[in-house]
Amino acid sequence: MSPGAAGPLLLGVRHHGPGSARAVRAALDHAQPRAVLIEGPPEGDALLGLAAEPGMRPPVALLAHAADDPARAAFWPLAAFSPEWVALRWAQARQVPVRFIDLPAAHTLAAPAEEEEPGPLPVDPLAVLAESAGYEDAEQWWEDVVEHRTTAGTRDPLAPFEALAEAMGALRETYWDGDRPRDLVREAHMRQRTRAARREFGEDYAVVCGAWHVPALRAKATVAGDRALLAGLPRTKVETTWVPWTHRRLARAGGYGAGISSPGWYAHLFASPDRPVERWLTKVAGLLREEDRQVSPAHVIEAVRLAETLAAVRGRPVPGLSETLEAVRAVMCDGSGIPLALVEDRLVVGDLLGEVPEAAPAVPLQRDLSRRQRSLRLKAEARERELELDLRKETDTAKSLLLHRLRMLGVDWGVPTASRSGTGTFRETWRLRWEPELSVRVAEAGVWGTTVPGAATAKAEAEAARAGELGEVTALAERCLLAGLSQALPAVLRALADLAALDTDVARLAKALPALARSLRYGDVRGTDSAALASVAAGLAERICVALPPACAAGLDADAAAELRGHLDGVHAAVALLADAEGGLRERWSAVLRKLAGRETVPGLIRGRAVRLLLDDGRLGPEETARLMGLALSPAASPADAAGWIEGFAGGGSGGGILLVHDERLLGLVDTWLVSVPEAAFIDVLPLLRRTFGAYEAGVKRTLGELARRPPGHRRPAAGAGAAPEGFGPALDPARASAAEEVARLLLGAA
Repeated sequence: MSPGAAGPLLLGVRHHGPGSARAVRAALDHAQPRAVLIEGPPEGDALLGLAAEPGMRPPVALLAHAADDPARAAFWPLAAFSPEWVALRWAQARQVPVRFIDLPAAHTLAAPAEEEEPGPLPVDPLAVLAESAGYEDAEQWWEDVVEHRTTAGTRDPLAPFEALAEAMGALRETYWDGDRPRDLVREAHMRQRTRAARREFGEDYAVVCGAWHVPALRAKATVAGDRALLAGLPRTKVETTWVPWTHRRLARAGGYGAGISSPGWYAHLFASPDRPVERWLTKVAGLLREEDRQVSPAHVIEAVRLAETLAAVRGRPVPGLSETLEAVRAVMCDGSGIPLALVEDRLVVGDLLGEVPEAAPAVPLQRDLSRRQRSLRLKAEARERELELDLRKETDTAKSLLLHRLRMLGVDWGVPTASRSGTGTFRETWRLRWEPELSVRVAEAGVWGTTVPGAATAKAEAEAARAGELGEVTALAERCLLAGLSQALPAVLRALADLAALDTDVARLAKALPALARSLRYGDVRGTDSAALASVAAGLAERICVALPPACAAGLDADAAAELRGHLDGVHAAVALLADAEGGLRERWSAVLRKLAGRETVPGLIRGRAVRLLLDDGRLGPEETARLMGLALSPAASPADAAGWIEGFAGGGSGGGILLVHDERLLGLVDTWLVSVPEAAFIDVLPLLRRTFGAYEAGVKRTLGELARRPPGHRRPAAGAGAAPEGFGPALDPARASAAEEVARLLLGAA
């Protein structure tokens, strides 16, 4: 820019776009300004030098958060193809001063929550300009006139910016009435910063900002007027740093207001100005071949030709993303949208995760986390992936502990999921994905401590102190054992013992016990000392054994009975896990089930379930089971109570259908009861019966139907009536059973 230039160079841009970035670089090369001003928070000026460090790789974001409340934060993302990033790197390469000029984050983050995000612009500038040019699609127009054009051979690199500034001025004059107060304040601050630059550099400086703001920076506003707009703004202390960002979070679909629809495509256009379509389709072919699709060089050639033909037919200067994707679908995907969706996810959007140098400011907790990630070779990645862990291995156990501790701190980098390769308490499967917002969560968690274990321990102790319900503390105890937070367990167990002693609600006690049992199981696998927890769990189980029978006989309605039936299953499973540590517990629990099974005042749903649990444990024989079912389904019993008994005994996906198939005495009792239910009562119990029998597998339902259709004289002899069911012997055959014993031991992992 010559000393006699008419004014500063105002470069209005779209925040993320390869064409805009190339145009900015060409304009700066042409004008050679003495300083560069960029839309962004001035608090970031002290961190600009890190952009030139070797460890900095976009996409990255400038993060600012309130010092006393890290959850109150804001990001300013930058990609390699962002005009602001290009301007920043241009200035640093030439040792030209570069500064941010937007409203300080100290004001932005101090504003009330309802004022943080401005409403949408009164008009979409791109849509209006595209419509004026005869385009229906604003994105397509912007690609044609900006993003797909190169700067090679351009006579006047400043002309596009002048045209865009003029268009934005007309749009603001026509559509905007100044109803976005935050924009007015931001633009007032930008003008203040440009005045300061004018005093230092004269008119020889460049401003890179959103095109919408250019008319406001050219406006003849008074210093007093701008000062009045900025007077009295709330202010808070902020801290800033650089954090990695992802292409996926640059996408508009990710909720980013200034986002674009295709960051991966734009990154490709910026990195490959020469023959972009050919290079892009080569990438697509490579991706599809990785997914075992047959894609040859001939497919690439044909797809290029089709994309160019579509662009020519539509009057576009070069093929855009829409033409390229249509060519991919037709030529490489055989018209299918399934592989095309993979291309859109992996290449159009993409999962590129940026990097920041170690010198970037960070809370101590973040530094400790980074050190542990490197030590465990657990790299943060933007693409979702599954991590299989074998807790018998020291390194895998350390990874599991780190992920569980982070979850305790609210940093959900990993989410536990079901394993596809097997089951067992020694195996864990995690679904990992690093989101940029997790950097804020780490900063927020920094108030609890400077290391991951210390912070997680402190937060667990605080949660235990303020817990008001037994279920909260039992879940917390389970999380502490999973995370290996042995130092937090004393405080958690004190809270657990206090709440358990005061809680008289048997439903809450029964709900809490399974979590404790799971905690003991995982504690054993991880080598955690859980003796104190076992003592609390045993005491809780004793209280349940005493309180459950009276609670089940207290005139429960249908909903309460259904809830207690679920707790019955949970406690039964928990007792099976606790029985090894507490030898007499299983017998005491069996006695409770016998009481529930034989009391007429207990709802049929719970009585039936108690009978089934005793039968499954081998503590109730077939004869006694048939007797109790006969009593429950006798004419003296109400149809609703009898239907509830059947639901408890044979429902809930507990294998009741298989039991009825192989024991025709029980099936006959059910069948006899069904045909004897009066019509009016049958209509009332039908929904419950449909729920019970409708949950069976198709094969089981078919077999039961065939058995029910047989005349009584043609049915198989019932079990226990002197003859075994068809296909079964009268008793166990040790010789035949021993043939399968070795295989069974191998399956169970027994020596």
